[in-house]
Amino acid sequence: MENFIYNTPTMVYFGKDTELQVGEILGKYNPKMVLFHYGKESIKKIGLYDKVVKSLKDAKINYIELGGVEANPKLSLVEKGISFAKENNVDFILAVGGGSVMDSAKAIADGFYVSHSPWLFSTGQRKPQKALPIGVILTISASGSEMSNSCVITNDYTNDKRGFGCELNRPRFAILNPELTYSVSKYQTACGITDILMHTLERVISRPDILNPLTDNIAYGLIKSVIESGRCAILNPNDYDARATLMWASSLSHNGITACGRPYIMSVHQIEHAVSGLFDNVSHGAGLAALWPAWARLASLKNPSRFASLGYNVFALDPNLSEACAAKETIDKMEAYFEEIGIPHHLRDFGIAKEDLPKIAKLYTFDGKRAINDIIYIDYDKCLEILNLAY
Repeated sequence: MENFIYNTPTMVYFGKDTELQVGEILGKYNPKMVLFHYGKESIKKIGLYDKVVKSLKDAKINYIELGGVEANPKLSLVEKGISFAKENNVDFILAVGGGSVMDSAKAIADGFYVSHSPWLFSTGQRKPQKALPIGVILTISASGSEMSNSCVITNDYTNDKRGFGCELNRPRFAILNPELTYSVSKYQTACGITDILMHTLERVISRPDILNPLTDNIAYGLIKSVIESGRCAILNPNDYDARATLMWASSLSHNGITACGRPYIMSVHQIEHAVSGLFDNVSHGAGLAALWPAWARLASLKNPSRFASLGYNVFALDPNLSEACAAKETIDKMEAYFEEIGIPHHLRDFGIAKEDLPKIAKLYTFDGKRAINDIIYIDYDKCLEILNLAY
């Protein structure tokens, strides 16, 4: 086990009707002006918008609103949000929605105290030194952004989609009511399930030379629980226990606990960012489901042990199987699961043309400036190979 720092400062309020406490919770931070940030119409359709407004007014919290966050949150709205927040002397941000809303709020919070573009944080040219505090009310189990230090934004001027980690990005509090996810469509539920799985899979399938059985077993348990609860939630959207398991797994999959003591590189996520950055119709989870089996089949040829271990522990594969056979069966079972829950698992299913694949590979490499050395070394050519296998 390698040295690590584990930091989870987010206060979690989990369970039924917890969203009704938002005014009281915010009041503990003594905000003078809150930016209430959300997506489009979904929180209004489920009645959450009215509940939040009532709670804020009852607690005498001053607030302004900025809606309109899209899937794959856009830099242009972040820039608008920063200007709006500065004009109104905002000192706290409340994000109500899913990963896109939370990441948009994080980018606004990071950009509030600087004069340069917040995109410089995404490209690694600058690091935030100060940020507005944020709190969140979660409406979809997927990104884990409610407890993570990650922020992913799409530059809609260039189609680049990039993420960066910073401890200032961690929310002060997260309100998690599984009932708020009942209305999420089967497709988006499936995309969320896949995102949760990938956050853990890309951590646990890493260097085999570092022994870390405790962290591995936490990760395997989370994956098993998500697979089982995911099936239940797809069959019965109002299954509270299934939705609760997915919501808590969303947080744990990306708050660092499934990687303590093990270095990791989320290379499939990086390729997917190029896909959904260029093709806005591709849900992040669906893109991951299309790409992971292709990457895994190549990576398992070089390092079958981690994939085999996943199969033995999650899918109860015969321990007498060779690592190579177990690795292949594990990948097949994971791909079959994506199909079972209704996730498209080929890039062509999203209307992407074969001739678009080189453009995606170019975006992934930052126009030839980067490659990732994961289990396999992924440069432009290897990325293109993965994309072709996923096509």
